[in-house]
Amino acid sequence: MGLWYEEQFKGTRLSLAVTRTLYSGQSKFQKVDVFETVEYGRALAIDGVFMTSEGDEFIYHEMLVHPAMLTHPDPKRVLVIGGGDGGTVREVLRHEGVQACVMIEIDELVVQASREHLPTIGTAWDDPRLDVRFADGIDYVKNSTEPKYDVILLDGTDPIGPGEVLFGAEFFQGCKRMLAEGGVFAMQSETPMLLADVFFETQRKLRSLWKNVHPYFGPVPLYASGIWSWTHCSDRVDFRAIDETRAATLSEGCRYYNPEIHQAAFALPNYVRRRLAEEAP
Repeated sequence: MGLWYEEQFKGTRLSLAVTRTLYSGQSKFQKVDVFETVEYGRALAIDGVFMTSEGDEFIYHEMLVHPAMLTHPDPKRVLVIGGGDGGTVREVLRHEGVQACVMIEIDELVVQASREHLPTIGTAWDDPRLDVRFADGIDYVKNSTEPKYDVILLDGTDPIGPGEVLFGAEFFQGCKRMLAEGGVFAMQSETPMLLADVFFETQRKLRSLWKNVHPYFGPVPLYASGIWSWTHCSDRVDFRAIDETRAATLSEGCRYYNPEIHQAAFALPNYVRRRLAEEAP
């Protein structure tokens, strides 16, 4: 049968056939593994849970980044929290108008392993607009005195271990504090299937802070349940009103995202629509 890397998550199992292990290490925060798979190319797992792979990462990263970036009229300063594999900052820096992108990642080992073993995902590490800092994201958004950001993107792990605080009300309040007037906050907000309670609780917390909170959906084959969600938050920005000129130019280089995908992704499954309506303030 060969070698298999198996994830066990919320009563499910997902296995990938592996040809070789490229890296395995333990930081003070978590266990980091990078390995070569038969069908997905190189893949990253943290604490035994699949994070990303060369085969499907473009869906996740394009869907996290571009709905926020293309609905903001002119994003110049961008903050990325998490995203140690480099895929999110890669997509951010494809937007030519970005002048500065600050990335706050708590675990330096994730970046080191990704830079060495996942070079096709993190292709923007040497972009002069990128400022990578190894720090605690919640401390940064609570205490920073730096200029505010036009777009803030949360590319965090599941709400387990060091990623748990990134789903807390205190963290979201800090992000709102660091967001410029008219800015956009977007995050990966888990699956509404296996982590429905986390998904809906996250929507409640976000709705208590922003006037316009809209989850959107897409497939991420590597993740348990298949369907994944992201959430777009703003006090002013229309989540459907993308800059058509920028979108047309940018999506030529995308493998998944385009203006039609953008509009379709915000359509809500009935069970999500009904529960959000029931819980509306």
